Amino acid sequence: MLPLRPANLAGLARLSTRNRTSFHRFSSTQAVPPPASSAPRRPFHRARLVARYTGYAALSTAVGIVVLTAGIFIHDVFTYSERHLDRVPVSPLALKPERGGPKNLPIARVQVDDEEDEENARLAEKPKLVIVGGGWGAMGVLKTLHVGDYHVTVISSETFTTFTPLLPSAAVGTVQVRSLIEPIRKIIARLRGHFVQGKAVDLVMSERLIEVETKASDGSTTNIYIPYDKLVIAVGSTSSTHGVPGLDNCFQLKTIADAQAIRRRVMGELFLTYGYASGINPTTDNFEMASLPTVTPEERKRLLSFVVCGGGPTGIETAAELDDFCKEDIMNYFPKICRKEVSIHVVQSREHILNTYSEAISQYAEKKFNRDGVDLITSARVAEVTKDSVTYTTKDPITRKTVTNTIPTNFVLWSTGIAMNPFAKRVTDLLPNQVHKKAIVVDAHLRVKGAPLGEVYAVGDNATMETSLLSHFMELVDDADKDKNGKIDFEEWKSMVSRIKSRIPMAEDHLVELRALFDKYDTDKDNNLSLNELVPLLQDVEKRITALPATAQVASQQGKYIGKKLHKLARHAQSAALKDAPAPTDEAVSGPFRYLHLGSLAYIGNAAVFDLGGHSLMGGLAAMYAWRSIYWNEQVSTRTRGLLMADWIVRCVCWFDSVLLVTRLI
Repeated sequence: MLPLRPANLAGLARLSTRNRTSFHRFSSTQAVPPPASSAPRRPFHRARLVARYTGYAALSTAVGIVVLTAGIFIHDVFTYSERHLDRVPVSPLALKPERGGPKNLPIARVQVDDEEDEENARLAEKPKLVIVGGGWGAMGVLKTLHVGDYHVTVISSETFTTFTPLLPSAAVGTVQVRSLIEPIRKIIARLRGHFVQGKAVDLVMSERLIEVETKASDGSTTNIYIPYDKLVIAVGSTSSTHGVPGLDNCFQLKTIADAQAIRRRVMGELFLTYGYASGINPTTDNFEMASLPTVTPEERKRLLSFVVCGGGPTGIETAAELDDFCKEDIMNYFPKICRKEVSIHVVQSREHILNTYSEAISQYAEKKFNRDGVDLITSARVAEVTKDSVTYTTKDPITRKTVTNTIPTNFVLWSTGIAMNPFAKRVTDLLPNQVHKKAIVVDAHLRVKGAPLGEVYAVGDNATMETSLLSHFMELVDDADKDKNGKIDFEEWKSMVSRIKSRIPMAEDHLVELRALFDKYDTDKDNNLSLNELVPLLQDVEKRITALPATAQVASQQGKYIGKKLHKLARHAQSAALKDAPAPTDEAVSGPFRYLHLGSLAYIGNAAVFDLGGHSLMGGLAAMYAWRSIYWNEQVSTRTRGLLMADWIVRCVCWFDSVLLVTRLI
């Protein structure tokens, strides 16, 4: 033990002080001392992290602005550079065409731009392909043709093609008109094709001339002939009137002009840019008139009553868009009494709306409309349309007597089926075996029945594939009856079925159980079908065959089929010419057209429905975004895709802005 001397006492004091200091430092910093081998941790600085990511964002923004500016500059350099055209060669026959044909009209055998460069001059020697129309069928042909196959000419009364499924959205301003159209000249530029704005009115098949009515600058009309080697008719259809008087008081929804007319009547939004210049009376704007203090309650109710005649996809989507417009826009910008007085009525001749869809989808759409307050009037027929009302009839469920009802209205949309286009009607009148009342009858290769084989095709709404088996009865029997005994055994029956499927592909689904079908109509059980037994069999199969629907999906697939077929015919014809062989036939280069149903869809107001064969998708955001995705993907160009996406974004921004407005008012 150390003695308690002054020096020792001073050392103990220093040691005690050092230990106390170490203890306080340890206890104030951390509970467990770090391992001797670990590096000291840097303190976390939130401000430094925010500054780092802010810098990244600023740098990315700056790079984006630089790239965008450079892109605009490059675009301007190549767009606004000076281009001089010293001499453009034009054939004298293009400026002064020769006359001929049954009516001694000018024949445009040479286009004004056929000789402007070497490529056009080379294409002028190719077979002349003329496409009449600018809809889905025509676009399908143009998309699948290859450059250099044909000298292509498109004839259409409109200079642009329209994405028709979204016309109901354009009619109420959800999307802009410019987002749904694409110039035809821009589309055919890839093929170095030619465009003639006019209306086809007649056809001279013996001389392969099509008569086109064109308009001059003074409004007068001039008819010319355009020659063809192959002709594709894709003029579409018109609305069926069903003999109802007063349809001149109705709107239709088949063209851009129809959508603009509806938008003017409902919203009056286009008067600043279009209405006054065209001489349209601005008092036709329903909501603005209904907002005036001098309007009587009865007149306000009539102005805000909207009637849609037809429960198909077009009518239902238009009613849904009108309902959305009233709920999302009218509530914010018009007197609330207008929203209270709005009524939307759908008059359907059948028992259910969307009757071509599955039963589950039809019922879902009806429940959705009932919840939204849309008046569904089913099993009703429109009797008359006047300027201020719609009259329809129904059957009393008890007495079965006809009951007449009237709806006061200032807006009627007519969307109840299709009728034959005037040019298509003229084509059917020229051919004796064309007996269909709504479309041109074509065979399995989409060739017009009765026209010179391999020269005239028809696609889309103006065409219908033949479903008659009995019209080929004797030919089928002659091909199948190998022993010529007037009877068809089972092996010959299988051969006949193969022939039927190649001629009428739509019969395939009804010719599956061949043995059962054979035994059913073999009444005398001799294992043979006599002619008297074969006729009712074919009649039974024919009754079950349904024609393809007049939809954009069918027209697009038919157009693409024809485009691919024509490409193959052109390539095989070139090879045959080198070998001095006959030109190939349609059957030699491709099989018959077979329609692949990819599903049906419709918008029913902040929701959508899909009919995908055996599967259905109804309602919710998933269905609506799927509906938008499909329509976005089917756009004809990248430009329209971008514009359509911008319209949907703007709609979302406007909705958010209106919500903020209502919130501030509250």
